[in-house]
Amino acid sequence: MISPSLTDEEHQRLADQIRRAEMSTRGEIYCVIARSSDTYFFPAAFTLTLGMLLASLVVTFWLDRSWLAISHLSFVLIQIAAIAAALLLAHFVPALRIRMVPRRLAYRRAHDNALKQFLAHNVHTTERRTGILIFVSLAERYAAVIADSGINAIVEQEQWNEIVARLTKAAKAGHLVDGLAEAVDRAGGLLTAHFPGGSNNPNELDDHVVEI
Repeated sequence: MISPSLTDEEHQRLADQIRRAEMSTRGEIYCVIARSSDTYFFPAAFTLTLGMLLASLVVTFWLDRSWLAISHLSFVLIQIAAIAAALLLAHFVPALRIRMVPRRLAYRRAHDNALKQFLAHNVHTTERRTGILIFVSLAERYAAVIADSGINAIVEQEQWNEIVARLTKAAKAGHLVDGLAEAVDRAGGLLTAHFPGGSNNPNELDDHVVEI
């Protein structure tokens, strides 16, 4: 699901899509794409170290029953060298780290990041509390729609879930920009149905996609 940064043309396409979606609604749509929501070095280091220790336990039982003799000091030094090599690999190969942490932890970090971005970009400060954040974290294969209180009280969660499911499917197929454009369009339709624009329709948030 991880893809290169969006091109200028793709940024412009999504900005135009957001602008069109907001023309008929008092709702505001903000999009953030994160390559990853955490470095995951320490969770990966814990998993690798634990795995090395368990492997050492197996090797210890094998040595105990074999004719191969090795001193305690040599065995400890080999353990240290193996763990150090694994940690260096995790340090220099970031893509490996996400594979070493539980999916539940990765999703929780991505969700926490989505909430942080919702606040950091002031999506919660619109006049009628009608801002939504469409968030994608590529490394975790995670997407979410975070809606402010004015919208959450009216729109059913299942409707946001459907948007997220379609966005995630498109991203996994390598069509992230298409998925985001569709998500913006569908979110705009829901916002228009519940918060039509009228004559007083200020643009309260920037109409672009942020990459972090």
